[in-house]
Amino acid sequence: MRIIIGGAGRVGTDMARALRAEDMDVVLVDSDSRAVKNAQNLDVLVIHGDLTTRNKLHEAGIGEAEVFVAATNSDERNLLACALAQHAHDELKSSKAKPLLTICRVRNMNYVHEQDHGKLQQWAKVDYVVNPLEGAIRRLHSGLRSAAIEEVIPFGHDAFIIELDVTSEASKIVFQSLRDASRNIEGGMPLIVGLKREGEKSLVPDGDFMLMPNDRIAVATTGLSSFNRILNIFGHEATDFPAQPRVAVLGANRIGQRIAHDWLKTGASVTVIERDLQLANTLAGTEIGSNPLLEVIHGDHLDRDILTEIGISEHHIAIAALEDDLASIAAALLASDMGVQRTGLLLYDADLVKVTQRMGITFAVDRKRVAVDNMLAQIHTKTAGGYAILSNIPNIIGVSMLVSGEAKFAGKRIIETGFPEWMRIAFIQRLNTNGIWESLRPSSDKTLLEGDRLIIFCSPDRVVELEKRFKV
Repeated sequence: MRIIIGGAGRVGTDMARALRAEDMDVVLVDSDSRAVKNAQNLDVLVIHGDLTTRNKLHEAGIGEAEVFVAATNSDERNLLACALAQHAHDELKSSKAKPLLTICRVRNMNYVHEQDHGKLQQWAKVDYVVNPLEGAIRRLHSGLRSAAIEEVIPFGHDAFIIELDVTSEASKIVFQSLRDASRNIEGGMPLIVGLKREGEKSLVPDGDFMLMPNDRIAVATTGLSSFNRILNIFGHEATDFPAQPRVAVLGANRIGQRIAHDWLKTGASVTVIERDLQLANTLAGTEIGSNPLLEVIHGDHLDRDILTEIGISEHHIAIAALEDDLASIAAALLASDMGVQRTGLLLYDADLVKVTQRMGITFAVDRKRVAVDNMLAQIHTKTAGGYAILSNIPNIIGVSMLVSGEAKFAGKRIIETGFPEWMRIAFIQRLNTNGIWESLRPSSDKTLLEGDRLIIFCSPDRVVELEKRFKV
């Protein structure tokens, strides 16, 4: 399958790398000569040129493409490129060609609303727009439960993948097989879907695998309340998360407003601190500004006197999501220094995400990585749509597969399906009798039903084989 990606920045190149791992035919197009040069080490065709010109789309093979992704930093440029790509594809496609799927990265939520109301495809010829902010906020909300958590990936319907390290304090489970360790754990061993050991390749461990201290693992679980149990089992100290936390949001820009709104919906008390008077007044005048649990403070989030005056040390959480990563880090570190136990960041720079936890920041989210995951999920829309790359366990991914009525294993128990050892089912997502999706633990005696969505973890080079098994 040929996939053309417009934009060879961080998002575009990360997508290209992930898709090449699945043996996809990938083309990158960018007008920035430096970005093109940096992308030359990827095993993809890289074209220097403007993706909003028809001749460059022809050069990229738009007539044979099945997917076009516009991932530049401009919403308008991305929308225009998708519309032109759709027109150029229709002109050149053969009679047997498949329809072109267009995916557009946007920052403006108005375009998301247009999509939600079914209008975007009509006027922009865009099949799907991706705004990663909501997903990033959800990850941040979940990850703030413990500093020991390296990454949290929500899969919807109360399903989560947690990435963390095994410590030497996990005496009940280290230096023995997962099968034997499970006998020592009340309620059974949490499901490990990926593992990375220093100096060795990542893998999906089976029951005979022996855990060791410092192994980095990805664990499948349902419900935020299960996080502490997992932390304790793998040797970390867990602390209770407040039911109605006090949250300080540092900055009232559009990101800060969305973060505040998200916490207010959970019943949290929120204090927003903004140095720009106009932004502070704008937030106070919005719909959420009238919420009695919200307080908007005009002042400098780096001013100790102001932070002392508002009682920053009495807040359970402080979150910085300013436009500048370094400014966000400085604000979060100051809040931590003044007594806030949990601090969070939304960042653009992936390298800074890794560094911040060493500084004592509880949890940071790489916004661009969320964008990559969301776009890859749309490229895999032939499946049920879920897709995630594990941050700290290279070459293990999670994909969502739909159980069709034609599948040989529909109606069978998992133990009877004959699924290979190289894959691991993390969750069964199923509509209950009330028409609500729920996530179920994939025990061996669980029966797979038509319409179930299975969240499966494996190496990227197995995705094609996995799709064949599910007759995608």
